[in-house]
Amino acid sequence: MSATGPVPTAGATVASARSIDPTTLMRIRNLQLRARTVVQGFLSGLHKSPYHGFSVEFTEYRQYTPGDDLRYLDWKLLARSDRMHLKRFEDETNLRCWLLVDLSQSMSFGTPGYSKAEYARTAAATLAYFLTLQRDAVGLITFDEQVRGFLPARFRSGHLQRLLLALEQSSGGQSTNLIAPLEQVSRLARRRGLVVLLSDLLAPIEGLRNRLAWLRAMGHEVLILRILDPAELTFSFQEESLFFDLESGRELWIDPVLARSRYRTRFEEHQSELAQLCRDLGIDHYQLSTSTPLDRALFDLLDARQRRARSVSRRQASGSASSPGGQP
Repeated sequence: MSATGPVPTAGATVASARSIDPTTLMRIRNLQLRARTVVQGFLSGLHKSPYHGFSVEFTEYRQYTPGDDLRYLDWKLLARSDRMHLKRFEDETNLRCWLLVDLSQSMSFGTPGYSKAEYARTAAATLAYFLTLQRDAVGLITFDEQVRGFLPARFRSGHLQRLLLALEQSSGGQSTNLIAPLEQVSRLARRRGLVVLLSDLLAPIEGLRNRLAWLRAMGHEVLILRILDPAELTFSFQEESLFFDLESGRELWIDPVLARSRYRTRFEEHQSELAQLCRDLGIDHYQLSTSTPLDRALFDLLDARQRRARSVSRRQASGSASSPGGQP
């Protein structure tokens, strides 16, 4: 796995505590059961690990501040604790997250016995299940060369089930258009939130900079999970074969031994360009092989948000220290 930022070494402890082999996990036919299995194993490993940097507890109250409407004050909690807290409602949830899931034809490739699309669906379902446990609002956009499915970011009864059903819908498209879902989420997500893009990104990334920069300018956090098959990472094919392009339909007779060096060079150039783009815009970017346990995606999400929160805290502290009113 690679990322634009450092990953805490303790993450290995968290990810390996209860990791489930993806091949075994994909044998579970029910998508919600898959997601629940990953989340429960992840939380169990997190609690047993020495790494306590993540806050995974959701509090349904926020502290009272002068001017708040007293109608929403929890009087019973005040009587028990002598502390004034307000009940939280849907529009005050900790996070509004949008999952953008690539279901184009290139995502149908898979050598471990399941496709990148199935892995991406499971990763998205896992993130949605976890965020729903925290009472965060989760939305979904599925796409190929155009947006195919859409659910607004909500936290309410039955929303997770509708989101999982939408994830299981097959896509009728061929090619990949990374611009369309980014444009749609920028139109719809007016409040600051988190945008998670799950794709193999095997498409030209020209035009991505402007769309991603606009999301960042709107105040959104952006997390890119690039999902690739092990064979795409290593190009481990040995025999001359007829290769079929799933998106364009082209057929090419290729000698892997001769093509491997050039493939790896072009792949690394594309990856370097993407990584540099993410660094320039302050976007967290991770690469996941479909052989990687799915709890890794959860760790990446929490790690990205934790590092982002620390960065904001440092900037705020620096601003306070440099202002005249920051003197003790």
